[in-house]
Amino acid sequence: MATETASRRVRRADLLTPQELAELGGLELVARRVVEGFIAGMHASPFRGFSVEFAEHRMYQPGDDLRHVDWRMYGRSDRWYVKQFEEETNLRANLLVDASASMGWSSAPGRLPTKLWYASRLAACIALLLLRQGDAVGLTVFDDDVRARIRPRGGRRHWSEIARTLVATAAQGRTETGGPLREVAARLRRRGLVVLLSDLLIEPDETLLALRFLRHRGHEVIVFHLLDPGEKRLPPVADARFVEPERGEELAVRVADIRSEYGPAVQHAIAEWRRQLQPHGIDHVLIETDQPLALPLRAYLHKRAKLG
Repeated sequence: MATETASRRVRRADLLTPQELAELGGLELVARRVVEGFIAGMHASPFRGFSVEFAEHRMYQPGDDLRHVDWRMYGRSDRWYVKQFEEETNLRANLLVDASASMGWSSAPGRLPTKLWYASRLAACIALLLLRQGDAVGLTVFDDDVRARIRPRGGRRHWSEIARTLVATAAQGRTETGGPLREVAARLRRRGLVVLLSDLLIEPDETLLALRFLRHRGHEVIVFHLLDPGEKRLPPVADARFVEPERGEELAVRVADIRSEYGPAVQHAIAEWRRQLQPHGIDHVLIETDQPLALPLRAYLHKRAKLG
C-alpha cells in the first residue's frame, strides 16, 4: 500500500485516471495539480511562440513564465514585472459546459465519474491555462437555457469564480446547445476561441448551424465530445429497462434483440458529428471519461497554438 501511494505522488496528475484524480481532492486542487503536471511534461513551454507584439507590463504573479520578466524594469524599480503581448491581451475564450441531465450519468458510479464531473475539471484546467497565458476566459453553463454566465476576464480571482461556478453546477434539464451558442456568437466582437464540452445527445441540426456560424465569423472552435465507456456497448444482461434521463421516459427491451446493432449505431453517430464539423475547420475531439486529462489538454493546446 505504501509503495502504491508513493507511486501516485511521483506520477504527474494530468496522467492519472479520473478515479485517481477524484481521490486527490476538490475541483480547484485537481485542476491546479493537473495543469502543473501538464506544463512540466511539455518538452517546450506550451506558451512559447504565442506572443507576437509587446503591448504592456503587469505585475508578476506566481506561475508566470520567468522568460517574460522585464529585468530592466526590475533594475530600475526593484519590482517584478512581466511583459504582455498583443496576442495575449487580444484573445477572448469562451467555455461552454453542457450541464443537462444526461451529463450526470455514469456507467459505474463510485468507480467512474459522471460526464459532468469530467467536463467541469477539463473546463477548469483549460481556463487556468488560458489565464496563465494572459488570455481572457469566460464561462457559460447551460442545459436548454443558459444557467450561468461569466464574462471573459483575466486574473487569478477570475479563475476562482469560474471554479466556484463549476463546483456548484449540477446535472439537470434537457440539452439545447443552439440557443447558448447563438448567444455567445452575438456577444463576440473579436476573433476568439470557443470550446464546447458536451455529450452531444441532442438533435444536431441547430447545433451544427450555430457552430458553423461561429467558424464563419473567424473564431476557432473545438468540440469535446464526452462519452462514458459504458455508452459504447450494452450491459451483459438478457433484459433491461432504459431510462432517458432528460425526459424520464422508460423503455423495456430484450438486449439480445438490439445488441448487434447498438455498437455500430454509436460509432455511426460519432462519425457523423466528425464528418459534419471537420470540413468547416471545427475540431471534434472524442474523449472517454476514463481517460487522463492530458489527452484533451493536448488537443486544446493544438487549437490554442493556431491563434498565436
